[in-house]
Amino acid sequence: MKAIRFDRFGGPRELQLVDMPDPVPGDGEILIEVHAVSVVPGDCKLRNGDLVDHFPVTPPKVPGRDGAGIVRGVGGGVAGFSPGDRVCFTCQHVDQGSYAELACRPVAEVVAMPERLDFVEAAAVMHAGVCAHIAIVGTAGVKTGDRVLVHAAAGAIGGMAVQLCRHLGAEVTGTCSARNADHVRALGADRVIAYDVEDFTVAAGEQDVVLDLLGGNVHARSRTVLRPGGMLVWLIALPFGKEDDGRDVVVRQAIIKDNPEILSAVVALAEEGHLRPLISRVLPLEEAAQAHRIVEAGENTRGRLVLDVRRSSA
Repeated sequence: MKAIRFDRFGGPRELQLVDMPDPVPGDGEILIEVHAVSVVPGDCKLRNGDLVDHFPVTPPKVPGRDGAGIVRGVGGGVAGFSPGDRVCFTCQHVDQGSYAELACRPVAEVVAMPERLDFVEAAAVMHAGVCAHIAIVGTAGVKTGDRVLVHAAAGAIGGMAVQLCRHLGAEVTGTCSARNADHVRALGADRVIAYDVEDFTVAAGEQDVVLDLLGGNVHARSRTVLRPGGMLVWLIALPFGKEDDGRDVVVRQAIIKDNPEILSAVVALAEEGHLRPLISRVLPLEEAAQAHRIVEAGENTRGRLVLDVRRSSA
């Protein structure tokens, strides 16, 4: 099979298209013909070697946290899936990932793909949807009537969080650049604060929950807009200090752990139309290095950059 692999830590140029042996499913595993995968910031950090303290990875390594494709084989003890089924799946950073024509995944990390989506759309939903669900539902426990401020609301996870809050009946405010304001409104935000026009600490008013996807100074300032007892949830963010400023707020990290219940919940929401796929652009698998350059340069907004594994740049 063809796969994208890095044989040492470093920049995007370390990503090379290589030939690798076809994987064979073991007991409890599913062999998937991969059609599309999303490119997440963690892929870039893993390739750089920035995450080795959290994920002990030794190259050579195939990156990729999720994907969508077709079942081509099943190992012993697998029930509920058959060759020909369209599925979504996740990969862990410590495993060989999804930037490949074939992937073997444990049955617990595979779910039926929403019928209403194509492969690129399904890949765009998976990891971003899981992160948003864990942050908004599992960590913050957002409910009808809550006032929620979502930072980076035009991004892949932020955009999913806005849609999810809207579905839950919350009053959602999103921050983004002025050029992305209409996009965030279209996702269901009740209010949009353009960070390059106004200060969210002045414009936001009092919030019950803040979802911080940025960190740094934004993290510290977000505490000031929370009501007493409100919650600041943080996910993938820049470093920030954890000093206590004396405010009566809860600060909690959303821990991303894939499990069948969350995967099923996300694909169900997508099937029902509550989570719309957010796709910024699509590139062929062989252009994975360019995809990483785009993500690291901060040039990717309004959703996920997706690699179409079955498309050639030729």
